[in-house]
Amino acid sequence: MAEIQLKHMYKTFEDGVMAIKDFDLDIKDKEFVIFVGPSGCGKSTTLRMIAGLESISDGELLIDGKRMNETPSCDRDMAMVFQNYALYPHMSVYDNIAYSMKLKKVPKAEIRKKVEEVAEKLGLEQVLDRKPKELSGGQKQRVAMGRAMVRKTKVFLMDEPLSNLDAKLRNQMRGEISKLYQELDSTFIYVTHDQVEAMTLGTKIVVLKDGEIQQVATPKELYDHPANLFVAGFIGTPPMNIFESVCEPVNGVLHIRIGDALLPFKEETAERLRKKDYINQNIMVGVRSEDILLTPKGELEGIVEVYEMLGDYVYLYLTYAGQKISVRVPSDTTVRRGDTIRFTFDMEKIHLFDKLREKRI
Repeated sequence: MAEIQLKHMYKTFEDGVMAIKDFDLDIKDKEFVIFVGPSGCGKSTTLRMIAGLESISDGELLIDGKRMNETPSCDRDMAMVFQNYALYPHMSVYDNIAYSMKLKKVPKAEIRKKVEEVAEKLGLEQVLDRKPKELSGGQKQRVAMGRAMVRKTKVFLMDEPLSNLDAKLRNQMRGEISKLYQELDSTFIYVTHDQVEAMTLGTKIVVLKDGEIQQVATPKELYDHPANLFVAGFIGTPPMNIFESVCEPVNGVLHIRIGDALLPFKEETAERLRKKDYINQNIMVGVRSEDILLTPKGELEGIVEVYEMLGDYVYLYLTYAGQKISVRVPSDTTVRRGDTIRFTFDMEKIHLFDKLREKRI
């Protein structure tokens, strides 16, 4: 068991900067939890507080119900994989992986057995005698993971482990980490600024901004139901299109006005807005690029400025009412750069946010 509870945790540094504010989260046993957010949002600091590498200014860290605030890092039964690999340059791959077991005086035969098992899982059998300087970036990262794996800890902590790898290696290593999670049957906590990693690896994602939790949800929930404008703009590639709009009644039907265009709400959405008194009020409207539909009768019009081919689909980028817009269409589209297109929104899939509070309506 490795159930982790972060109870209203704060981190304030000596210079008075508050890096973490009221961080309250329950991590269940064997979950794969991702901390994601822009640089400086506090995700690595939170991970280091869990690991015992940073002190907790206020609040509590509980592991299986036991308070761990003052427990030394070495006694928390956790293994950590760092962004910079943190390998011993003078040691072979074998010795790097075996190091923690040697410190614990594990018998040599058992050490060799465990190292060889891990090396086989990670494809490192042929490089066990090499030094870190003789390895590729992907091999170094696998050695760092192997060193964590042999410890058989309850919790694996990973701090942006793939950020130093090229795109192809990152894709490969994401698969390795996902496979590792299935095999080890342990709790994983993973820090990244890359939302693709977050969406493909995690069972639960924690979105952070300025040291505060913005939303905790599954990848699908985050994408389909962002809690606020920040999450809506951060999750998704390209980001969600966001428009300032007005809820405007026309002949008894409630519309959103975007530029010169009026688009009628579905009745269910309109009723929700009426009950919450948003009639004639400014709101923010979000729409994913795949939910913008090309149609000759579309209420909106723009000139395609950028045409971006990505396999079986294409992204079109244009400007409407001073707003940059991305539109995803199938790759067999006949539209090209410079063309004028008409389009509309799938009104069942739009996202509405309060303009002042920036919260989902």
